[in-house]
Amino acid sequence: MNDFVDNIKKVMLVFLILFIVLISYITYSYMFSSEKAVASTFNKRLWAERNKVLRGTIYDKDMNALTKSTKTGETSQKLQYLKGEVFAHAIGYMDPKYNLAGLEKKYDKELMDSGGSEISKFVFFSKDNEPKVGNGLRTTLDSKLQKKAFDLLNGEEVKGRKGAVVALNPKTGEILAMVSKPSYDPNNLDKIMKDMSTNKEAPLLNRAVSGLYPPGSIFKTITAVSALENIPGVYNKSFEDNGKLVVNGAQLLKNYDGEVLGKLDFKSAYVHSSNVFFGSLGIDVGNEALKETAEKFYFNKDIKDAGVTMDHSVFPSYKNNEKGNIAQSAIGQSGVLATPMEMALVASTVANNGVMMEPMLVKEILDSKGKSLNKIQPKQLGEVMSKETASTMKDLMKGVVAEGTGGNAAVSGIVVSGKTGTADHKENSSEQKAAHSWFIGFAPYDNPTIAVAVIIEEGGVGGGIAAQITGDLIESYLK
Repeated sequence: MNDFVDNIKKVMLVFLILFIVLISYITYSYMFSSEKAVASTFNKRLWAERNKVLRGTIYDKDMNALTKSTKTGETSQKLQYLKGEVFAHAIGYMDPKYNLAGLEKKYDKELMDSGGSEISKFVFFSKDNEPKVGNGLRTTLDSKLQKKAFDLLNGEEVKGRKGAVVALNPKTGEILAMVSKPSYDPNNLDKIMKDMSTNKEAPLLNRAVSGLYPPGSIFKTITAVSALENIPGVYNKSFEDNGKLVVNGAQLLKNYDGEVLGKLDFKSAYVHSSNVFFGSLGIDVGNEALKETAEKFYFNKDIKDAGVTMDHSVFPSYKNNEKGNIAQSAIGQSGVLATPMEMALVASTVANNGVMMEPMLVKEILDSKGKSLNKIQPKQLGEVMSKETASTMKDLMKGVVAEGTGGNAAVSGIVVSGKTGTADHKENSSEQKAAHSWFIGFAPYDNPTIAVAVIIEEGGVGGGIAAQITGDLIESYLK
């Protein structure tokens, strides 16, 4: 009898434990997981609610509409992207079949919020039948500049090559243009999704913020900043460039096309892009200090609150005896990888007297009648370098365009500053491919209002097509 009672007690204890576990799970789900579940883009009931509210409009900086929503039924609507592939990567898309991407995803709650009802844990449908319109977004994008950047990336000179363009306001961090090639038509996602398995061009990839490339010689801008801030008197250093950097009998690197530049000072080495000088300088600075400077520019870091999601650029750690890797990293090769957005921020920081601004894509949230609900203020990420160093770098970058490798970026009547980059890369870690063409720059010199980064994959020397596109874009914006 006692054994029977003991067994009953054990069974009851097991049921009690299971009951406590169940109640704890339900409580946890309610308190911590329910909001995520409700807000999930995979929540079909949320899609029903999303379609009951006519989606808010996305505008450019001048309030020109970039999207248009039309009711097609009680719980359905048609969303049109009025500029098609020109703005595809900047805006993203919303589609019940293919989910959300870009701004449409990041600001989904605002675009489906009709101003009265928050999305609660258990209330999914509005209490009345009045038509509701979601809030709008006023972006920082300049439509004319965006179209110009798109056209330049798709011009005859760039035919058959992929690439990206980013243009920023260096004083505010506002993204004026952001284009990735190849693009896609967000009005016809069925076609692009159908071809994804066989399409090696990866048109959905936003190369402006997620394309990671060796930056090549544009990275010498960061190496120069690191040297100026860490080695006293380095600006007055003289150096004999024999075309090759040899340490302990081993050749670590050479100049582009084997060029011998002879006796150089700091400025002429930057203006004429001496690999030998900057490779040697990287060894003098050291990996630790160079990495610290790169991380001030947000390499190896996420910019968490930015209005745009970007992959973090990479600057590696090397041991002191890895002289070859240290020298190569100082000229933007070896394990260094950067996005076009990151390098646009580098140019922007120099232009903004050493202060890096957070990139922003949305400047204002509006109600359905255009009334401002929230103005998003520019935000500083930090002072990356002193004003004195920034002034020196501005002068160096001006020299690159005026008398150095960046002459193709020159614009009549406007003083343009910049840096060329010719980035070697291999496919499958073995086969050497044509170099990527890079250029970063800003203008006007005295009061910069635009900073640009351009990459043309396998486009050759940075002083070629990338510099030309930068100059054309700056001329279009300022003239």
